[in-house]
Amino acid sequence: MVCTTIRKGMMCPFMTAKGCSYNGGICHEIVEQCGGCNRSAEFSSSWYCTTCPDPSLKWKRGNCNLASHIRLAGSEGKAKINPLKASKRGKK
Repeated sequence: MVCTTIRKGMMCPFMTAKGCSYNGGICHEIVEQCGGCNRSAEFSSSWYCTTCPDPSLKWKRGNCNLASHIRLAGSEGKAKINPLKASKRGKK
């Protein structure tokens, strides 16, 4: 349903005919780690996440899985080489 509390006009899975069914009945503001994310938007002079009603829970155990501004470092190190195969290649 369409949110009628804070994020007015946006679709919200927690909205029911009786109002917001999320814990506390309202969405929570973004936390400091959410700065720069594409999913944050300003509603009623405060910033809120457009996908998660309580962003602090997403950051509780590390990085948020929805954060668009975080890039995970890839493991682009040297591949482990089998020394037995490497010695055989060197003999050719």
